Amino acid sequence: MGEITTVGLDLAKSVFQVHAVDAEGRVVVRRQVRRPQLVKFFAGLSPCLIGMEACATAHYWARELTALGHEVRLMPPAYVKPYVKRQKNDAADAEAICEAVTRPTVRFVPVKSPEQQSAAMLHRSRALLVKQRTMLLHASRAHLAELGIATGAGVSQVTKMVGALVRSEPLELPDLARVVLETLARLVFDLQERLRTIDKQLAHWHYTNDLSNQLETIPGIGLVTASALASSIRDPNTFRSGRHFAAWLGLVPKQNLSGGKSRLGRISKQGNKYLRQLLILGATSVLRYLRREGSSPSPWIAGLLRRRPPKVVAVVLANKMTRIAWSVMTRGGEYEDKLVPRAI
Repeated sequence: MGEITTVGLDLAKSVFQVHAVDAEGRVVVRRQVRRPQLVKFFAGLSPCLIGMEACATAHYWARELTALGHEVRLMPPAYVKPYVKRQKNDAADAEAICEAVTRPTVRFVPVKSPEQQSAAMLHRSRALLVKQRTMLLHASRAHLAELGIATGAGVSQVTKMVGALVRSEPLELPDLARVVLETLARLVFDLQERLRTIDKQLAHWHYTNDLSNQLETIPGIGLVTASALASSIRDPNTFRSGRHFAAWLGLVPKQNLSGGKSRLGRISKQGNKYLRQLLILGATSVLRYLRREGSSPSPWIAGLLRRRPPKVVAVVLANKMTRIAWSVMTRGGEYEDKLVPRAI
């Protein structure tokens, strides 16, 4: 039996699948390892190359195995799928991972630190609470409409009506409906308090992070977007250029090239959905400011607005903001153009 040089590890909650080969590609180990014995198993191996699919727990295990002296590489699952031969099972996945990790054209995901993961948890928790608050507001508005009470459009109008329910102000409501609506209203205000707490923690992390402060100087990128970029991108040099970074986020048209004819469609929607959403919202706020203040936009933006709808222009502007953000992350320093105010 040869010495193990490459290992494909298929992660799971309790039972992990290991596929190990030697320098000549011969299979040395193909077995299942339970969670309590995983670290002990790799501690008994000589330093080798370990491949894993990037997932929720991959960064933790990458740090643990790197501490044992191994070289760990994380790969997007989409890059591993072409190497699965036939059936979809743990053994086939581990074998495909072992094969893909040695390919020179496969791109790898940098391992995140616990601090970066904690900051990303703030963003995910904030997005979840905002979603839950929106669901409760929509439900309250719909229930009120069923009883003939109309509320104005927008979150502020619905929140105002919800506040009246919390304060038990006189409204023409049946007693049973009032109990239900007051329950929903108190949940809304409880979520708002928790959101304020998370926003304070997010602001504190942002102002103590140099990279996040530098990103905030870019027009259209505010505190939330800057901290999300700083916590999500471990190593910006992984991308060869800002264009590759924008493509990774999914801010480029979907391409269909065949026979020398190229057809460009909508954005691909691949990559990080949360970051893409924040960048497009920031670009929309820049365009809204220019329209509201009557400021003359740059010739580039003005030309786009004459040829394309505003939402398409917002996506194009978000692409440009992404390339600027990559330049700031790789070169350091602040963005120098102060002509357009920053977004909130």
